[in-house]
Amino acid sequence: MDEDALPLFVLPMVLFPGEIQELRVFEPRYRQMLDTCILDERPFGLVLNDSFTPANGWDGPRRHGCEAEIVHHETRGVHHFITITGGRRFFVDEVIEPALPPFNDPSMAELVGDEGMLPDVHTLMEHVPEDHPNPALYISGKVTYLQQEGVLDEETQEYLKDIVRKVVARAGENMSINETMLSEWIETICEENVTDSVQSIYNIAALCLDGLEARQQLLASSTVEEMMNEFNEHLPAFIREWE
Repeated sequence: MDEDALPLFVLPMVLFPGEIQELRVFEPRYRQMLDTCILDERPFGLVLNDSFTPANGWDGPRRHGCEAEIVHHETRGVHHFITITGGRRFFVDEVIEPALPPFNDPSMAELVGDEGMLPDVHTLMEHVPEDHPNPALYISGKVTYLQQEGVLDEETQEYLKDIVRKVVARAGENMSINETMLSEWIETICEENVTDSVQSIYNIAALCLDGLEARQQLLASSTVEEMMNEFNEHLPAFIREWE
């Protein structure tokens, strides 16, 4: 793989900067990718999948993604269990297709076992044409890392804190937490997650936004104004659930 290219984990998932997520990795292409990232101590990019822009038959990536740093890794059999944290946002300038198509492609039929067992990475690599420009089984890309512009004024900070109070209060009620403990919990979360940094918007959006397109549009926004517009556009549906 080109050392300048970023390995891309293409999923129906959006990762925010600073957000912590856990993944179970079992597909041969992503086991190979993870082995490469762990060996070279490098991150990968997590990108929302796009079925309208295929890459050698696989769902291709959306253009905006988030760098994923591996903070914990555990192997159980052929499965990898990893904990990641979101890093820098990036824009995919060029998609580098994987060496092989999906297993439902006719050319891959001989590699799939009678019971649908997937071949291991070594077997797949033997199937890669010698003259293929990219020997990796996973999608990668040439990317540009994006700067986040602006800071949050006091009014915006207080607005985000108010949302935190509503969200956490509702959660606390469902868990039957007493009022004093709940109040302390809310203020601790506000203090830890809301400052004048743009990161605060991602922190609170991670609590409120679960729609993939809503999260993707926020990730693609570059200024505070754009981010807050996207955040507010998708927030009311969630607020209504707690009123």
